[in-house]
Amino acid sequence: MNKPLRRISLFCGLLVLALLIRTNWLQYVQAEELSTRKENRRVQIAQYATERGNIIVQGQPITGSAVTDGSDYKFKRTYLDGPLWAPVTGYASQAFGSTQLESLDDGILTGNDDRLFFDRTIGMFTGEKKQGGNVVTTLNAAAQKAAYEKLGSKKGAVAAIDPRTGAILALVSTPSYDPSTFAGNSKTDEKAWVALKDSEDKNLVNRALRETYPPGSTFKVVTAAAALENGVVSDINAPTDTPEPYILPGTKTPMVNHASGCEKATLNFALQVSCNSVFANMGDKVGRDKMVETAQKFGFNNDKIDIPVRAFASVYDKTMGKDGNAQSSIGQFNTAATPLQMAMVTAAIANDGKLMKPYMVEQLTAPNLDTIEKHEPQEMSRPVSPANAQKIQQMMVNVVEHGTGEKAKINGVTVGGKTGTAQHGEKNAKRPYAWFIAYADNPDGTSPVAVAVVIEDSAADREDITGGGLAAPVAQAVMQAVLKSKN
Repeated sequence: MNKPLRRISLFCGLLVLALLIRTNWLQYVQAEELSTRKENRRVQIAQYATERGNIIVQGQPITGSAVTDGSDYKFKRTYLDGPLWAPVTGYASQAFGSTQLESLDDGILTGNDDRLFFDRTIGMFTGEKKQGGNVVTTLNAAAQKAAYEKLGSKKGAVAAIDPRTGAILALVSTPSYDPSTFAGNSKTDEKAWVALKDSEDKNLVNRALRETYPPGSTFKVVTAAAALENGVVSDINAPTDTPEPYILPGTKTPMVNHASGCEKATLNFALQVSCNSVFANMGDKVGRDKMVETAQKFGFNNDKIDIPVRAFASVYDKTMGKDGNAQSSIGQFNTAATPLQMAMVTAAIANDGKLMKPYMVEQLTAPNLDTIEKHEPQEMSRPVSPANAQKIQQMMVNVVEHGTGEKAKINGVTVGGKTGTAQHGEKNAKRPYAWFIAYADNPDGTSPVAVAVVIEDSAADREDITGGGLAAPVAQAVMQAVLKSKN
């Protein structure tokens, strides 16, 4: 071969090598970056080219798919009773992305997950169209409906848990929204999205997981656990050394009680009528560090509680002074909790001191219903001993039988609960939050349930806003629904 031909051959070889390097660079190095660019619509078009798999509640789909008219996105998401289930499903929108289970399990629902590779490969040979898998939840349909209907037009949230396993039975947030109204990419969808996004009612916020509130007197259950675990109290029916008035440590400010008989009250009576002074005194005697330790065992200060949707961290201040700790011990000052967190507290007490990790997805299944992944219950912590948990159970039953939680009673069922009316706003000027936490079970032990309810900015008169008055009936309805279902 003459010299000019060798040069041309060498040049062509270099061109081929450069092409191979560039191709491999695009395919293996820049692939993810290019596929996730906003300008690349091919990924979204592929995402909506087939029907999504479904989110399942007790064997029934609560989602679906419909053909999109006049769009290069072939299918769009539909929802059965969208506002009821939105706090569970989140949304999948052609124009505005996805959230919650729709986002976290998108690979399964679209059929693109690596674990569905075999199904996709078989489909290539059989000619079957690509299908998405399913997300099977732990939710109880009757409990979800009871919570949603009982909250009605009020702003609030409900979280209910099976104490034995940590399975979430209900997760409701009101006011809610219908994800179907903006599932497409039309002007109508855009208008619905903008109205929700800019709403003062914060419809898109999942209050059960992503909003924290001062827990008020419901937190006294945690303080009782800390006092018992650290030996500050051993006999719940023995008088405490609480004076009346009780002066916050390091101040001249008296702790206000809204009940009588709190001077030297027993822990049992103090929870029954909700004596602020007794629990502030107990919190001070336990001390800030031990209070923090106990709160954290229940899940406070943990920003990685995933169900699999991540919940906001509930907070018990690690740096406050003695007066702040005393106020925090009754669920005020800087203390803040999600409804999920207070349901976890209640579940741990009901489960004799064992806190199970909360979860909302029972299993992921392939299009042919084969199980891809199944959740196994996991213990999260032991915030209180069985003996002390049973003492707190006695105290919570007393609250319902003889105290502020009477509206949560259920005939023939032992119910334990605690009310809370949490002040908020500058100088407590805003309407308080109404809380109620409770647990119940059938006599045969078939359907245990722990529930937390919060109602915010109620339209009721300020003096009528109490956890026992507003929130307890909601909890009662949810518990009754679970008890009847016999999980």
